[in-house]
Amino acid sequence: MIPPYTLGAALAQAHALGLARIDAQVLLLHVLGQPKGGRAWLLAHDTDPLPPAAQAQYGALCQRRAGGEPLAYLTGRKAFHGLELDIDARVLDPRPDTETLVDWALELLADQAAPRVLDLGTGSGAIALALAKACPGAQVSAVDASADALAVARANAARLRLPVRFALSDWLAGVQGEYELIVSNPPYIAEGDPHLPALRHEPLSALVAGPDGLRDLRAIAAQAGRYLAPGGWLLLEHGWDQAAAVQQLLRGAGLVQVQVRNDLAGIGRCTGGQRPRMK
Repeated sequence: MIPPYTLGAALAQAHALGLARIDAQVLLLHVLGQPKGGRAWLLAHDTDPLPPAAQAQYGALCQRRAGGEPLAYLTGRKAFHGLELDIDARVLDPRPDTETLVDWALELLADQAAPRVLDLGTGSGAIALALAKACPGAQVSAVDASADALAVARANAARLRLPVRFALSDWLAGVQGEYELIVSNPPYIAEGDPHLPALRHEPLSALVAGPDGLRDLRAIAAQAGRYLAPGGWLLLEHGWDQAAAVQQLLRGAGLVQVQVRNDLAGIGRCTGGQRPRMK
């Protein structure tokens, strides 16, 4: 008699494919409809049989993960700053380091009653929705040049019941009015960067920004001052080696109080500056 194929055996097979333990566990919980079960649940059910249909689904997902496809695309969900976002290949997989940008933004919004906030290149809506959730009084707007990305963001906002206004715009081209805060996590990877093959499953337009990776950062820095209220802030996420260049861009655009925030690894990941207040 052939012994049943157990959950423990499935995890061992995923490990043999080279998957990280946490990835193998998340995918198995997803297949079993136990996304919140966690490691304790798997340990308690280690000897449970895995039905053939679930075995086939799990094997296929593990193969895709071994091929570099983001875990969020395989499960359709990604946790970001306390939110559960729906994610697919139409948008960038939100990174934990981007929470650095959100935390800085919330510090600046803390003493404002109804600040106007704009998120440029919103993608899945991660930044805009996190700000709307943590700062209910804020008037949050978000734009993206991709209609597909906006469809994902709007669906997330509807499911989470967060009142963010979305619009189709190539950076600030379709924007009107002034804002106390403008935030953006734009593309910042240089063409030909050796890390790009590992990111091949994600939308290229959300990653690459010209020969030096600064194309979109330059465009935003040059334009944003016209849309900042006096005393308003512009916060930008950028590459690990771009902090000095972005500081120069913001100072060149007339912003003051230019400073950098480090990511979870202690690397300068976000740079911001303030429009001078009226005298």
